[in-house]
Amino acid sequence: MTEQQPFRSGFVTLVGRPNVGKSTLLNKILGQKIAITSNKPQTTRNRILGIHNVPAGQILFMDTPGIHKPQGKLNRFMVDQAIAACSDIEVALFLVEATSLPGGGDEYVLNILKRSSVPVVLVINKIDLVKPPQLLRLIEAFSQKHKFHAVVPLSAKTGNGVELLLKEIDPFLSAGPRYFPEDMITDLPERFIVAEMVREKIMRRTREEIPYGVAVQIETFTEKPEKNLVVIQAMIHVERESHKRILVGHRGQMIRDLGKDSRIEIERFLGTRVFLELFVRVDENWSQSDRMLRELGYE
Repeated sequence: MTEQQPFRSGFVTLVGRPNVGKSTLLNKILGQKIAITSNKPQTTRNRILGIHNVPAGQILFMDTPGIHKPQGKLNRFMVDQAIAACSDIEVALFLVEATSLPGGGDEYVLNILKRSSVPVVLVINKIDLVKPPQLLRLIEAFSQKHKFHAVVPLSAKTGNGVELLLKEIDPFLSAGPRYFPEDMITDLPERFIVAEMVREKIMRRTREEIPYGVAVQIETFTEKPEKNLVVIQAMIHVERESHKRILVGHRGQMIRDLGKDSRIEIERFLGTRVFLELFVRVDENWSQSDRMLRELGYE
């Protein structure tokens, strides 16, 4: 590295209401899936770090749970994670949907960003769903709410506009260290990502309150390189006996389907064959228990 071109790095937070596409955008930027997605709000529960290398630099993206007015201890943990990720960063990416004008949820997030005093780039996602006049009205409406450093319309799903976003982030990087090796895309352990992949399948296959009362914990993760195999046992925690019956399904059909869907994605992620066993356990009101939240990593 020459003196004229020092290595640059910086932290960038993706923040916004639930279900605006933050995790989809992170996965698109990284070119690999590390954050789970679904069409249900509050899918993301933890801060997820994504490492993106650029010429002579490194951007550390933090995907956050959707900011909302929390009800219950688990939701408070999620919102606290998102708010904490808005400090000590170079820039915040405030994601909104192109399909809706500013609402109370957006105002709530903006007020948090204003208190943090960090530069904010407005990222308008899902532009593939609207016409140009509608997009212009949306930009005008949001621009009246805050003085953004830049406005970037894009589609996290197709990738249209993502390169422009990276160019807007570039000026915020400053001389700094390479925090992680070039071949790393996250600091998350494989066990965490595998557990999240199982939870994603549950989020996508269940309805109403069930997906919000589910947590997944990896009990065993045994590598058998001589067989090109990883043996995984995962425990699915639910809050009610009726939820367990639904997840197990008639004659065990639902749990088999969940296992099959999860195994296919986990094999793609790990690059090896996987033997996956899923178990379901009832822990009544675990999401309101300080002890259970600690055991499940929500602290």
